Amino acid sequence: MSPGALDGLVEALRRLPGVGPKSAMRMAYHLLQHDRDGARLLAQTLETAMSAVRHCQRCNTFTEDEICATCRDPERDAALLCVVETAADQAAIERTGSYRGLYFVLQGKLSPLDGIGPHDIGLSRLYARAGEEGVREVILATNFTAEGEATAHVLSETLKSRGVVVTRLARGVPAGSELEYVDLGTIAHALVDRR
Repeated sequence: MSPGALDGLVEALRRLPGVGPKSAMRMAYHLLQHDRDGARLLAQTLETAMSAVRHCQRCNTFTEDEICATCRDPERDAALLCVVETAADQAAIERTGSYRGLYFVLQGKLSPLDGIGPHDIGLSRLYARAGEEGVREVILATNFTAEGEATAHVLSETLKSRGVVVTRLARGVPAGSELEYVDLGTIAHALVDRR
C-alpha cells in the first residue's frame, strides 16, 4: 500500500464524528494489520448502504423503500407528528418505546451563521405534512442547543399561526441526579417547565 492510500484512509476515517487524527490512524492501522476481512466488509457494506439507502418520501428518515416502515405501520397514531433534527434523533426516541406516533426528520437545524435556512432543512415539506387532515398535534423534539431552540421557535410560531397544536419536549433535572451537580440552565428550565 502506498503512503498516499494510507493517508487517504486516515482522512476518510476522520470524517466520522468524534474521530480525530490519532483515532483515525489507530483505526486505519487496526483494519490493515489485524482485520483486513473486517475492512473489506466495512467497505462493501458502506458501498451497499450508499446505493440502497435513501430518504423516506413521507418523513425524510433513512429507508431502503420509498416509504419507511414507520410511516407504513397502521398501528402508529397518525394524529401525532414528532419533529426531530436527524434520523439518529428519531432512533433515540424509538428506543424509548414510549412514542407511537409518526415523525418528520428535518435533516438539520436552522443556523443562519452557517448559511442554513428554512429551505435547507425542508420546512415547506414539514408545513405541508403538519397541515394534512388527521394531524392533531406536532411535537417539537429538536435538540436543546441554541440552533435547536431557534428552530423550535420558528416552527412553533409558524405552525401555531396555521392553527396547528404545537408542543415541545419537556426538559429538566435528570432522574437520579443531585441538584448541586446539575448545571444552572437545566435547573432554571426545570423550574419554568414544572408541573
